[in-house]
Amino acid sequence: MGLTRVPGLLYGGDYNPEQWPEEVWAEDVRLMAEAGVTMVTVAVFAWSRLEPEPGAYDFGWLDRVLGLLHEHGIAADIATATATPPPWLVRRHPEVMPVDAAGTRLEFGSRQGYCPSSPVFREHAVRLATAMAARYGDHPALALWHVGNEYADHTLECFCPESARHFRAWLQARYGTVDGLNAAWGTSCWGQHYTGFDQVEPPRKAPGPVNPAQLLDWRRFCSDALLELFTAERDVLRAVTPDVPVTTNFMSILHGLDYWAWAEAEDLVSDDAYPDPADPSSHVAVALSYDLMRSLKRRPWLLMESAPSAVSWREVNAPKPPGMMRLHSLQAVAHGADGVMFFQWRQARYGPEKFHSALLPHGGTATRGWRDTLRLGADLRRLAEVAGGHAPADVALVFGWDSWWGLEAPESMPSDRLKLKDLLLSWYAPLHARGIAVDLAPPGADLSGYRVVIVPNLYLCTADQAEALAAVTGELVVGPFSGVVDQADQVHDGGAPGPLRDLLGVAVEEFWPLPDGVTQPLRHAGGDPGVARTWAEWLRPDEGTDVLARFEGGDLDGLPAITRRANATYLGCLPADLTPLLDRVLAGVPAIAVPAGVEAVRRGRHLFLLNHTTDEQRITLPYPGRDLLTDTDLRGDAVLAPRDAVVLRIEGDT
Repeated sequence: MGLTRVPGLLYGGDYNPEQWPEEVWAEDVRLMAEAGVTMVTVAVFAWSRLEPEPGAYDFGWLDRVLGLLHEHGIAADIATATATPPPWLVRRHPEVMPVDAAGTRLEFGSRQGYCPSSPVFREHAVRLATAMAARYGDHPALALWHVGNEYADHTLECFCPESARHFRAWLQARYGTVDGLNAAWGTSCWGQHYTGFDQVEPPRKAPGPVNPAQLLDWRRFCSDALLELFTAERDVLRAVTPDVPVTTNFMSILHGLDYWAWAEAEDLVSDDAYPDPADPSSHVAVALSYDLMRSLKRRPWLLMESAPSAVSWREVNAPKPPGMMRLHSLQAVAHGADGVMFFQWRQARYGPEKFHSALLPHGGTATRGWRDTLRLGADLRRLAEVAGGHAPADVALVFGWDSWWGLEAPESMPSDRLKLKDLLLSWYAPLHARGIAVDLAPPGADLSGYRVVIVPNLYLCTADQAEALAAVTGELVVGPFSGVVDQADQVHDGGAPGPLRDLLGVAVEEFWPLPDGVTQPLRHAGGDPGVARTWAEWLRPDEGTDVLARFEGGDLDGLPAITRRANATYLGCLPADLTPLLDRVLAGVPAIAVPAGVEAVRRGRHLFLLNHTTDEQRITLPYPGRDLLTDTDLRGDAVLAPRDAVVLRIEGDT
């Protein structure tokens, strides 16, 4: 379900009229129309204004805001306002506030101040969502429902007695009996055997390391508990307005929530992304997260929040230099976003975000920021035909949250230097540099349509997931420390790579993590040297398995480092340079040659060329076409100014 009520590409941002005198609202809406704004998000943190007393609603001010928006042709993403409970609810029911792992109940005064398992909070949140749906379900400005806000940003977990009760119920539903729980958690280790579910508590602060299986289930539970909050409100909205999509804004590649499961529960994927202007490579990491957003439902998504310039929460909040706001926005569209929105419309005068940039800065319309706002609005109108476009990818990166949570369990792993986001990026960055489109996929997904499937790490691997990888007909690459444990975080019989053993044709005799600053030389079969960092393994290949690279020197001298059986390559290390391997497995995969720092992305019949450098770049166009941004026909070479872009409508059927 998409935003059919608003054609073209969306443009706008969070609008918080409750922070401003009512006489400012008319000016806001007039300037929105001038800038080409098509949708704004309202009421995200407005619970205390909409329900100043229990059951007593004050909708009049929001009625007037929505009326102004509709009069000027601006749609509304209406939030259920449940992102932060009002003070009266916290004071009447202090138990709704979360408790940390040390047992301290947190105080009111920020946002997301609620226990995800609190039935009191859920009751009041659903009641407000019901009232919002009844009030605005037929409003002509309504285009999208927005539940909560950035779930798990501030409150991922709570350790209070109510959370403990909820956790025990979740465990009982998962395992059925306490014997099933004991078997899954391996409680015979360290004398943790339970004789009743009532003895189980959340993994609060303990004298030493906590059972990693308990931690894994806790991560699963916390994601599910917050998802229950979302779906409770979603169901109310769907019952009243079944044709209006429901979303909540994700936070790129967030550790705490399983976005594969969350995306199934919502109608439209939306994301908040804040790449650091001071990091010259930040466009690569954010491209990875954008490709995840597109992949979650395999259709267009919405950039719900981004920053026009500086944010307010880094130690040093660098502004975006000229051209970067536009370039970052076009990048999101290139990767499948059907709209670009910002936090926020008018820059706040007070509060923690008063120095966070906005589409309308403190200095008003006589500012560089406002000129950027106008320019981007005009550009997005020119690109309206891009909306809905999709280009299939030839390469898939496989990752899942269960495996991520297990991999990064504290105090129990061979090395805590293996970080899944770093592993994903190490593969994604060279693919991105080659102009190769990438999808992300969950373990166990059907991967039959891809020419190349890369699994940077699959620490937790089930038999079903291994079977899905075995069905890959293209090139398959599996990274180290994969196939180690099952869904209960128990080591597979025979050790790694567990259910991947027959597919990969190799056994891991011993993990060999490398200390910080230590590298392990290796040599590829063709004679080229290489080096491994962070991680290595003592491998024993089966008969018929080819060795593509061996370690050189040290205790691993002569042992296999990279192996291949049929179409499946296994890395028993982390090579510092993936080029030799990628050159082989990507043979025949279409790529777009561009200079370093230039991004090439195909979306439908449009090619985006984005110059993230501060130098002029000359690019040989792979196809002729018309640049929608300048309304100019281009063929042969194109010259991109620093932080400039070309969006080429490709001619013909290429």
